[in-house]
Amino acid sequence: MAKQEFLDRSLYRRIKGMNREQMEAVIHEFYDMGAKSAESVSVDMEAMKQDIGQIKGVGTSRLDEIMTVIEKHLTPSEETE
Repeated sequence: MAKQEFLDRSLYRRIKGMNREQMEAVIHEFYDMGAKSAESVSVDMEAMKQDIGQIKGVGTSRLDEIMTVIEKHLTPSEETE
């Protein structure tokens, strides 16, 4: 798999000519792009539940326990420690 070149020559030249405020704006833009990219991951919970339910030995009650654990880890925690 070829590595995608993120910092090409034209972007490098633009960054090199930026002042502090412009550079901060670009960094914030990159951060926002990464945050949006991380948020866009989605899981089809019903399809996952059906697939796990097809596993031999996994009954309804065990499937519900598994789905509870999965949902706990996929949803953001509101607890801050």
